[in-house]
Amino acid sequence: MAPVEPSTQYDFDLLVIGGGSGGLACAKEATSFGKKVVVLDFVIPSEQGTTWGIGGTCVNVGCIPKKLMHQAALLGESIHEARSYGWNVPDSISFDWGTLVDSVQNHIKSVNWVTRVQLRDKKIEYVNGHGVFEDKHTVVAKMKGGKERRLTAKDILIAVGGRPRYPDFPGCKEYCITSDDLFSLPTPPGNTLVIGAGYIGLECAGFLKGLGYEATVMVRSMVLRGFDRDMVKLVQAEMESKGVRFFIGKKPVEVSKKPNGKLLVTWTGDEDGQGEFDTVLVATGRRPLSDELKSSVIGLHTHPESGKFIVQNEQTNIPNIYAVGDVLHERPELTPVAIQAGKLLARRLYGGSQELMDYDDIATTVFSPLEYGCVGLTEEEAIKRYTEDNIEVYHAYYKPTEFFIPQKNVKNCYLKVITLLEAPQKVLGMHFIGPQAGEVIQGYAAAIKAGLTFEHLKNTVGIHPTISEEFTRVGITKRSGDDPTPQSCCS
Repeated sequence: MAPVEPSTQYDFDLLVIGGGSGGLACAKEATSFGKKVVVLDFVIPSEQGTTWGIGGTCVNVGCIPKKLMHQAALLGESIHEARSYGWNVPDSISFDWGTLVDSVQNHIKSVNWVTRVQLRDKKIEYVNGHGVFEDKHTVVAKMKGGKERRLTAKDILIAVGGRPRYPDFPGCKEYCITSDDLFSLPTPPGNTLVIGAGYIGLECAGFLKGLGYEATVMVRSMVLRGFDRDMVKLVQAEMESKGVRFFIGKKPVEVSKKPNGKLLVTWTGDEDGQGEFDTVLVATGRRPLSDELKSSVIGLHTHPESGKFIVQNEQTNIPNIYAVGDVLHERPELTPVAIQAGKLLARRLYGGSQELMDYDDIATTVFSPLEYGCVGLTEEEAIKRYTEDNIEVYHAYYKPTEFFIPQKNVKNCYLKVITLLEAPQKVLGMHFIGPQAGEVIQGYAAAIKAGLTFEHLKNTVGIHPTISEEFTRVGITKRSGDDPTPQSCCS
């Protein structure tokens, strides 16, 4: 592939700030239209000094290492269950944190390397520097050692994502870690307090408990804010049944280090108290990296509360500057969303496409010990939008076949389908708690995009015995008051 020349007087056609999923997707797509592209990527070390390579949050300190550690916890559970299926498993089995961390980090490094190779193959220039705006077409890249490089481009894409937000209390930044640090932690975390009960906090607490460490979740008000409340209660109940403790209505006010190395956490709430932990993990939300770009210097508009960019079809208030991913105000902070938005943006800018990013009905999964997958509206959102009289809620508990022999807890395996009341009952939302929830909900997400109705579900023959088939069998409504608990595996 021959080098391409940028248009007019600029160094590049497209300058991408941020080497995560959204920025890389846009950069690679732009080169397919013959554009000259540069990617700036720089990781500011965490408060504990953790840093990583190209690929963004998902690859390095997010989805990928999280899923691998979740899988490690599930495998530990499966080893114990194997005995009831006839496998002769030794009574004494052990887990080694260092081996897991090494395996996870080796995989991440291989992805970093492949990403660099892809950029080279597509003739995308990579600059390991921290970009700040000088004007609407110019970014200054500040490299290690103090060297600077001025880069100009016709179009600029902001795809810098975000980083964990630290609460403001004494000892937090000195002694607490975040998800930026956990997946490369050199020593076992031991008894861990997780501050925050969003999906990151619950996922980390869940796999840590599954790996054999004590885990406690401290939450000031609400677990999994923004998710369906029926489902959240069951996720929490399942985690509690597996030994994760929840401190509800409590707020940390100080963390200090004792002479024995333990961390003493002091909290207030309905009951004030203190507790000792080996590790304190802060998971109280994420902040966008908009300020680090010095975006206000050139007049880029951000939301006064979130600090995120306000865009129209990914375009900021400065016409040649765009943004995708976690830096967008009121958009899902999900990797596939950033990737799709980045690709579509490049096609509109350089390929003559008119296709816009559709942010509705985005499926997601919380990788808690018993996973929770969903797409579309929550029951609360459906009621607010359509009123309770105009929606129907179908629900069911179910019993996964593979749970029977090891006598696993089935009481939190539950699903819900939210529809309009009027025939053919358009499906507004689907929610599922159970094994492999992400795999289950993905296909139904495509169906909802295609206009799924409850009549479609009723007329679909399920694959038996699977857990996904439960969506084709659900028939009991909340309105009826009938018991949604099945009497047998085929009822």
